[in-house]
Amino acid sequence: MKFLPTPKQSLILLALMVLMLATRYHHFGTALHLPDASMAIFFVAGFYLAGTVALPLLLLEAGLIDYIAISLAGVSDFCVTPAYSMLVVAYGVLWYGGALFAKKYYRPSLSAALPGGLIAAASCLLSFVVSNGSFYWMGGRELNTSLAGWAGRFMQYMPSFVSVALLYIVAFGVIHALAVVALGERGADGAHKA
Repeated sequence: MKFLPTPKQSLILLALMVLMLATRYHHFGTALHLPDASMAIFFVAGFYLAGTVALPLLLLEAGLIDYIAISLAGVSDFCVTPAYSMLVVAYGVLWYGGALFAKKYYRPSLSAALPGGLIAAASCLLSFVVSNGSFYWMGGRELNTSLAGWAGRFMQYMPSFVSVALLYIVAFGVIHALAVVALGERGADGAHKA
């Protein structure tokens, strides 16, 4: 296991950090802003950067962006509750989903798309269960919590969060596939051959 990313992995980490900085303020996106890519970023980072210091760096960046957005940019602090700490678990689920795909199921062929898609979908869904469930049950924003109440909130927000994450992951997958074709597996895959 390597602690520091290789030069190729460092470029991937930098690109993911820039994407998080550019998108984290806007969870749903607007006509002028891309929706939040954080969920996809943690999955993709797990794929490329497992075994490096990247996970705590990305978690720190996410927290700093939220802090700056709330304290300096006037973004609402409604989501910052005791449940906010559970984002570490929610993002960890995505990270380890990406790492699992890279280690056990990835190969540079179209046949990897199905297991990759299934692992990405399961990781996104489980991550959302953790983040949404902890906010509902631990956040203190709901006075009368119930399983039916949580299910309603879950179904209200899950489609947009999970579909946005999966669209970003598909985009990353297409970019990866194009790089594999253009550069060959050794040149495109910073995590496996660098």
